[in-house]
Amino acid sequence: MARISATAAVWMIAVASLGLLVVLGIGPRTGRYSTLTVLSGSMRPGIPVGAVVLDTPQAPTALRVGQIITYAIPVDDHHVISHRVVKIVSGGTRPVFVTKGDANNAADPWQAQANGETMWRVRAVIPGLGTAIHWLRRPIVHQIGVLVFPTMLAVSCLISIWRADESDSPTPSDGPVSSPISISA
Repeated sequence: MARISATAAVWMIAVASLGLLVVLGIGPRTGRYSTLTVLSGSMRPGIPVGAVVLDTPQAPTALRVGQIITYAIPVDDHHVISHRVVKIVSGGTRPVFVTKGDANNAADPWQAQANGETMWRVRAVIPGLGTAIHWLRRPIVHQIGVLVFPTMLAVSCLISIWRADESDSPTPSDGPVSSPISISA
């Protein structure tokens, strides 16, 4: 029973890992959505540090006050942030927005301008997932994932093969072993 539980646990981890790979690694490459880990507390409590935000593309002209957008700030290192739109300064095909982090006392000192046909809008927040991903990227965890888990899976498969072979082989209590070849004198 313990062996069945261990095998089920290994398969559940494998399926969950594959799902996570598809959602976080492959899915964003389609352009239908983007995922980002939140590194600062400027949007607390709604978007905590260590959360993952799921963004979808949206036409800048469709964005409204109160929605949260993800964009590269136009100053310094141009890092990417997710902040709430608090004012639309100018409309048109390339609108300009004033944004603010929910935990900040004042609006951002810059304005966000749409530079293309789409901008990224936050659609979902998954608290803690970014922290888990960061933890999984640690070298020791990576080594365990790459070396230990596949080894354990291979050993488990080999043990199940050996046990199957043992149950198929005749035992002394089964009686004499007959040979398919008969010799007559």
